Amino acid sequence: METEILLLCITLFFFFLLRRLLLKSHFKKLPPGPTGLPIIGNLLQLGPSPHESLSQMAKLYGPLMSLRLGSVTTIVASSPDAAKEILHTHDQNFANRPVPDSVAAQPNPEDTLAWVPGDHRWRNRRRICSTQMFTAQRLDFLQHLRHRKVHQLLAHMEKHCHAGTPVDIGSLAFATTLNLMSNTIFSVDIVDPDYVAAQEFKELVWRIMEDAGKANVSDYFPMLKRFDLQGVRRHVQASYLRLHEIFDEIIEERLKVRVSDESTGHGDFLDVLLDRCQEDGSDFTVENIKPLILDLFIAGSDTSGSTTEWAMAELLHNPETLQKARKELLEVIGPEREIKESDIDRLSYIHAIVKETLRLHPPVPLLLPYLAENNAEVCGYTIYKENQVLINAWSISRDPQYWTDPLSFKPERFLGSNVDFKGRDFEYIPFGAGRRICPGLPLAHRMVNLMLASILHAFNWKLPNGITPENLDMTEQYGITLKKAVSLCAIPYIEGKKE
Repeated sequence: METEILLLCITLFFFFLLRRLLLKSHFKKLPPGPTGLPIIGNLLQLGPSPHESLSQMAKLYGPLMSLRLGSVTTIVASSPDAAKEILHTHDQNFANRPVPDSVAAQPNPEDTLAWVPGDHRWRNRRRICSTQMFTAQRLDFLQHLRHRKVHQLLAHMEKHCHAGTPVDIGSLAFATTLNLMSNTIFSVDIVDPDYVAAQEFKELVWRIMEDAGKANVSDYFPMLKRFDLQGVRRHVQASYLRLHEIFDEIIEERLKVRVSDESTGHGDFLDVLLDRCQEDGSDFTVENIKPLILDLFIAGSDTSGSTTEWAMAELLHNPETLQKARKELLEVIGPEREIKESDIDRLSYIHAIVKETLRLHPPVPLLLPYLAENNAEVCGYTIYKENQVLINAWSISRDPQYWTDPLSFKPERFLGSNVDFKGRDFEYIPFGAGRRICPGLPLAHRMVNLMLASILHAFNWKLPNGITPENLDMTEQYGITLKKAVSLCAIPYIEGKKE
């Protein structure tokens, strides 16, 4: 095996050397970029935090630069203008995605929502999500579910409040969103009332997100894919299979109920999908709806949970901002009643906190990659057919040319501002833009605002002994999503009550 790999590497070296010499003159208009090493190109320069490394490189080579990651030419956009040309002007040309080997490790990867080509299959899946799950009418109809899940979250936190013990904010926010998604899709709670089962799901989801964000030899040297040299495929496959097992049990039970009594319907998203499976000529089957469901679970629970954790971390890191948020809540809502979703529009400072959190800590720091279908002129350079394209949303939202004091957490910058995250303002695209903007944005927006406002309204918060706002660890851990490296633990308490 070692001899075979060595021979392949030698062959690859000469292949890419020859290819580089032959195409050198052809690619004169390719964006500038750092010189790479033989064979591996710029892979080692990415480091453990590619979003930060690429941001530093952009300061040297410009807002549109090219890198060679193994055999893959990759274009990185790090400015609003470059992002707008790619995601708006040439939107259709960049509608497809390269599929990482870790994503291809799941059953039926061609039936995902996030990774499939932007063809009719993708349009069918996106349409059904947009019309049956994320419309304003549907979200309004299901807001009682969100209220119930947040009420359960507050009840669990109240136990910690009485005991004076710390709460793992990210884990509980993740579990709350997970149960919300499972109720919306399946009409059942996947996580138990004491949140014990949440840890398994969190580990499964994070393993998928972390492995998908790794620099994987299989993605950059397709000839070596079958060897899985880093073991990424083997490592992540178990997580996919376990999640599919859980979905299989729920779907099989639902099918039995539908066979025994056709009039019985839950009216949830699973019923919508199963109805489509029974339509003549439909491209939906019981097997291929599971990757779609998995995408919704992963995207919905992980990003909303991490955004809530980052928001609380920034507030505890900036106590004056925390007090401003609580003051608004007590003045607008009052101290007694629980917050409802209908209250959120009146909480402008809470909205600003969420927006500022998404600016500093975008859920997906490097938007999911795009693939050029044809040559395209962008910012005076040529992006060639089959080039991979990355948008560094993290770098764009910290650009001092567009943001004053960009590294500071200042929600006030969004008060009275029309800048929003719906894909129209390219200096601020935490959910992406264009045709492949995150379809779950409306639900994520509602859920994060409701969770954050509720836990700030119900309790005061302090850090455990030995941790101060100044030394609170704010280190990021890179995956496809941007996780807090050290989980945020904080103690809820009620002013004036004995702890």
